[in-house]
Amino acid sequence: MPAPLDTPRKATAAKAHKDLLFKSVTLALIGLVILLAPYVARSASVRDLMSQAALVGWFALVLGIAFGVQYAVRRAKSGRHKP
Repeated sequence: MPAPLDTPRKATAAKAHKDLLFKSVTLALIGLVILLAPYVARSASVRDLMSQAALVGWFALVLGIAFGVQYAVRRAKSGRHKP
């Protein structure tokens, strides 16, 4: 007879996985937008402003990729322990 506590624990873990994936995709997209904005902007002032924010764009992109790797590792571990 399965323990009744297993289902909420799995639901909580699945929600945590989805949240991590959402953060990963969001941060990576923000980073890409910031990094690509100077090449797309028509106004010189906007182009200059966005080129000054390149460090922030790289940080967001790297953090998004790191969250993506953490998501993949967690998914691999949870899939491996199933009987």
